[in-house]
Amino acid sequence: MDVENADLTGSTFRACDLSRLKVVDSRLSDVSISGDLRRFVVNDVDVTGFVEAELDRRHPERVALREMRTAADYRAMWTMIETLWAATVDRASRLSPELVHERVDGEWSFVETLRHLIFATDAWAARTILDAPMPYHRFALPQTSYPAPEALGVDVGARPQLDEVLAVRAERLALVRRIVGGLSDEDLARPCKRSPAPGYPEEPRPVGRCLRVVMNEECEHRRYAVRDLAVLERHFARTSGR
Repeated sequence: MDVENADLTGSTFRACDLSRLKVVDSRLSDVSISGDLRRFVVNDVDVTGFVEAELDRRHPERVALREMRTAADYRAMWTMIETLWAATVDRASRLSPELVHERVDGEWSFVETLRHLIFATDAWAARTILDAPMPYHRFALPQTSYPAPEALGVDVGARPQLDEVLAVRAERLALVRRIVGGLSDEDLARPCKRSPAPGYPEEPRPVGRCLRVVMNEECEHRRYAVRDLAVLERHFARTSGR
């Protein structure tokens, strides 16, 4: 598809495949791009490595995640994740209660982010690793592209309060802690036969890979949460006079 001489000011592209997109002789200012960037060239300069290096500098947990090899590495990584999230939840708890339900630029709210992490744990730890057939909590929030989430027994439209979600979240954190606490190096390669949710490809997945998915979700969604908390904190400071 060719688009020429079009005014796309203020456009939003969400969940789109823009592979091999080429923008030529166009005006770009105040542009925000997020997603899976691979060979991203700006004015003939591949900035992919710079972006990844800067993200690693700001979020060193990304490096620790990539470098996991042994069961001890997985345990250390999970401890890091729990510590980071504890500080992030404390930060969010200092906002006015309605702001944790506020979406920034159309992204998930803080509460919705935690609900999605409940789903990630239910799918990739409880179901896939522990072989529970339908472990999804009612508050669990699948990715927006998941078809017919009601078949999982979840209530996408629910509006639980932060403390209610944190209570479920604490159980899920403890579940992963138990898994990694009893993990051996040999366990990492054990194949898991059950898919994360109905509709996912039916294929064996090693325990280590499933845990990586959980931990990657934790790291990336915390990054998004911290980004949006900065916006909400500025709003809170203006409206509360702090």
